Amino acid sequence: MNRKAKLSVVGLGYVGLPIAIEFAKQIDVVGFDINKEKILTYKNGFDPTKEVGDEAVSNTDVYFTSDENDLKEVDFHIVSVPTPINSDKTPDLFPVESASRTIGKNLKKGAYVVFESTVYPGVTEDVCIPILEEESGFVCGKDFKVGYSPERINPGDKVNTLSNIVKIVSSIDEESLEVISDVYEIVIKAGTHRAKSIKVAEAAKVVENSQRDINIAFMNELAKVFDKMNIDTSEVVDAMKTKWNSLPFTPGLVGGHCIGVDPYYFLYQAEKLGYHSQIIQAGRKINDSMGDFIAQAIIRKLIETDKVVRKSKIIIMGVTFKENCPDTRNSKVFDIVNSLKEYDIQVTFIDGQADKEEAKKFYGIDVGDINDISDADCLVFAVAHDEFRSLTLKKISQYYKPDLKLKERVLIDVKGIFDTQDLDKSGFTYWRL
Repeated sequence: MNRKAKLSVVGLGYVGLPIAIEFAKQIDVVGFDINKEKILTYKNGFDPTKEVGDEAVSNTDVYFTSDENDLKEVDFHIVSVPTPINSDKTPDLFPVESASRTIGKNLKKGAYVVFESTVYPGVTEDVCIPILEEESGFVCGKDFKVGYSPERINPGDKVNTLSNIVKIVSSIDEESLEVISDVYEIVIKAGTHRAKSIKVAEAAKVVENSQRDINIAFMNELAKVFDKMNIDTSEVVDAMKTKWNSLPFTPGLVGGHCIGVDPYYFLYQAEKLGYHSQIIQAGRKINDSMGDFIAQAIIRKLIETDKVVRKSKIIIMGVTFKENCPDTRNSKVFDIVNSLKEYDIQVTFIDGQADKEEAKKFYGIDVGDINDISDADCLVFAVAHDEFRSLTLKKISQYYKPDLKLKERVLIDVKGIFDTQDLDKSGFTYWRL
């Protein structure tokens, strides 16, 4: 607090940037990322993540760098690199291993290293600590201390922000646990929860996202059955919510870099130990099937309105993995698109929130803005951005081909944005999950 020690954040994405910005209000912070373009973007005062905003980045005292030598004088490292999965759904630990090597080579004696990246229980102690020791030549517990504090930032959420979410902290011993907790409480107003061990903290993160994944999978399975029964799932949920102990989860696409990924870390470790999960595995299977289910609903509605499916102009409204967020990583919207491509259908993408360069780089698509919409046969509202929620059905009617009758205008409402009574009055042919 007296600026006599430095803290680093290694990995400056949707999680790392807000942490660095918040700590820099109180202490000296080095913001490190191997992506030189990203560092230049931050130095120029631009926040592509939209998590803290351009003004906060422009005015911060964070020392942004891609030079690992700047880590040599750091006393407290926070690692917030991504932990994705491979194509075979196994954990990809390369980013966290690489970050451990970089820190290890530049580790100051007496420093603390705290990992925030989501991993299965055991990674911090069995994978990361040996790398730190090998690269530094130091002994963990004697020459440096290691902890784990799972990130809980909810991208795009302006209410549940970093400072008001309780932070789980853990460490290799009681002494360092107190220090790590004290450091985080500089910026975490909600306080910390001291886990009994690093493995407990690692498990807590994987479990909290797996639990959410399973609950959504249950609602997705109900939605599939209710679709056959011609029952509106949202109306069922509204009725169910009147009971005090109901859990008002809703069906939908489950993507992103947490809920759609973390359960695979748990499954991987469980299978290594000889246990084959039934519930978590089933939940993942259901959630991963929703893109195709929605695509089939789109095809069905096009056929009902006597359209030539291959020649229909379909506009996908939203490509990010969640609302009001520019992140397109692991967006399950593209599962819908891939299923539609099997019918040789070409689609147009609209999203004013999405990182257009990222979408082009990873998916090879061009993303337009809402003012670019015209001559649609079918609008698919796949993401509940505020800009989509604010649209009136009268305005939406202008996006279709002018010669279409009302009943020939197909509207697919994946996120339940619109009221069914309003849709009934509009005369559109619609479907919602």
